[in-house]
Amino acid sequence: MIERYSDIAIHKVLNLFEKGNMALLDLIADDIDLRIEHYKDDAQTSWQQCNDKAGFITLLTRLSTDIFPKGTLITSMGSQALGDGWHITTFDQSFWYGEAKKDVSSRTYIISHELAGKVDYFRETVSTIRY
Repeated sequence: MIERYSDIAIHKVLNLFEKGNMALLDLIADDIDLRIEHYKDDAQTSWQQCNDKAGFITLLTRLSTDIFPKGTLITSMGSQALGDGWHITTFDQSFWYGEAKKDVSSRTYIISHELAGKVDYFRETVSTIRY
């Protein structure tokens, strides 16, 4: 299920990321707490975390060059509200994986929180990468 035009902040951020539109920075809180992890994968992910907007910009820049140099295509996205600004999102995408130098598809699960229309908490677990 693709919910591209959902009014929740996490959907807006992901949709803008897909378009390469840096307006997504307007949807990120100054004190964003973000971490991306990979389930049962040897990927080095220590750099995929930040605690503020400046760190987010650094992380986003590296993601754009190392992981998504050719962008990404959202193939499925849906979220469930958990209450009080919390959401769990299932997110599928296809992209040319820069580090592996291959076309891949992946499924990730994101727990996010938004306050005043901005994402202030983001935990992504990449559960599968299919080559």
